[in-house]
Amino acid sequence: MIRSTERILTTHVGSLPRPPELLAFLTAREAGQPIDEAAFAARLAAAVEEVVAKQVACGLDSVCDGEQSKISYTFYVRHRLSGVGPATGAEHGRPPQTGQHRDIADHPDYAERLRQSRTGSQWFNAAVVPCCIGPVAYRDRAPLDTDLRNLAAANAKAKPAEAFMNAASPGVLTKFVPDRHYNDEDAYVEALANALQEEYEAIHRAGFILQIDAPDLGSARHNQYQHLSDDEFLRIAERNIAALNHATRNIPAEAMRMHICWGNYEGPHTHDIPLAKVLDVAMRARPSGFLFEAANPRHAHEWEDLGGAIPDDKVMMPGCLDSTTNFVEHPRLIAQRICNVANVVGRERVVAGADCGFATFAAQQNPVAPSVVWAKFAALAEGARIATDRLWRR
Repeated sequence: MIRSTERILTTHVGSLPRPPELLAFLTAREAGQPIDEAAFAARLAAAVEEVVAKQVACGLDSVCDGEQSKISYTFYVRHRLSGVGPATGAEHGRPPQTGQHRDIADHPDYAERLRQSRTGSQWFNAAVVPCCIGPVAYRDRAPLDTDLRNLAAANAKAKPAEAFMNAASPGVLTKFVPDRHYNDEDAYVEALANALQEEYEAIHRAGFILQIDAPDLGSARHNQYQHLSDDEFLRIAERNIAALNHATRNIPAEAMRMHICWGNYEGPHTHDIPLAKVLDVAMRARPSGFLFEAANPRHAHEWEDLGGAIPDDKVMMPGCLDSTTNFVEHPRLIAQRICNVANVVGRERVVAGADCGFATFAAQQNPVAPSVVWAKFAALAEGARIATDRLWRR
């Protein structure tokens, strides 16, 4: 990963709004409808070129393809892994949810609002609900190779300082791609890690920073594993980290970053496990970069908990933008958030980011309007400049 001894660098988490024409292709493909493959490929390449150029124009240093080819940051694996397919039988048509989030269950009126907002959403289309229905292995490299080519071509034109590419963690897939085959979560995680190793290493060989998306270290506590104690959940987190470390063992730590979050939704978040409780486990992951939520109002105070728990080789990438609100954060507030973390871990170990993606599930109505996303990124770059003045030139 790029580092700077002179200024605060900027990045974000990954997913960005897809153009309407591309989204139409993606949703039709997920529903099993025939599409014009040549037209889809052309629109996808153009979308990646556009989204990379926009990130650079906003002043971001480390950019990505915006996950333009993916219907979501997890469901995409059904096009790449064998043993993954649509839910069948009793599970057909059900979203991959293991119990309502604890914080939402506490507020039935909010839960009803959420239900109404999602009624009729393509998110609930049964065709995009994958499950593990057989042995997992990496089956089809073509979609990944397309993504790598498109990002390389876009970078050659826009010339960002750095580019990264997202990939799901083995642990997060146990929630979004539920197991109907192994009937043993440990065995399933191991199989996923072995399969995803090919994707992880291909991204690294292509010259991009590998970003592992691992909400299983945060949000899984209050949904997937809400029936467990904190200690029991942390043992699950340790297992998932061990699997991730095994899958990335051939990739240098400094060529990777990892994102955790507590769920990319506007909600109470009153049952989120504190960062302080998961930080020690998260720091055992091999990736050097650590992206975490620092703008979410339930977690914005947790920079205070970083302290001595951070190994010297880790780079902190606090979220300085909330991905669930159309408020555009003031650059001075962004600078304050950056400086809070820099004053704890050191200014040269901080890269300013965002809390989560801005289009996590492409087929769902995302809360932040596309034009606001770009305004937020411009504010992030300005906030980083203000923080640079405060940290280096005060």
